[in-house]
Amino acid sequence: MRRLSIGTHKKREILDITDEVQQALATDRTGICHLTVLHTTAALTTADLDPGTDLDMLDAFEALIPKLRYRHPHDPSHVPDHILSALIGTSVTQPVEKGQLVLGTWQRIVLVELDGPRKREVVVTFVAE
Repeated sequence: MRRLSIGTHKKREILDITDEVQQALATDRTGICHLTVLHTTAALTTADLDPGTDLDMLDAFEALIPKLRYRHPHDPSHVPDHILSALIGTSVTQPVEKGQLVLGTWQRIVLVELDGPRKREVVVTFVAE
């Protein structure tokens, strides 16, 4: 098990963490890589990151959340961040072949920051076949 510390820079942003995950694997074996972000206002997924796609995704995520009167006692203004984290998901599982992440041509592993900027911790585990 390895832990990655990812610094974010904006309130909402999408960061490509594929290279960091690949480096953290440090294996030449085949198996499964599982990632989990240890926060309730961030998410993990895979995405095509052509220019502007990150902003399109953030706009679409924003459009999913209704403008309600939230009751979260700590800070009602970031309830949408918790909801989006739950909808997008906080984990990703990717196959690994001979130590290399198996991804589609344009597919990247991304951290979705929903309440930054801050440090985010991603746990990387690997199970060999």
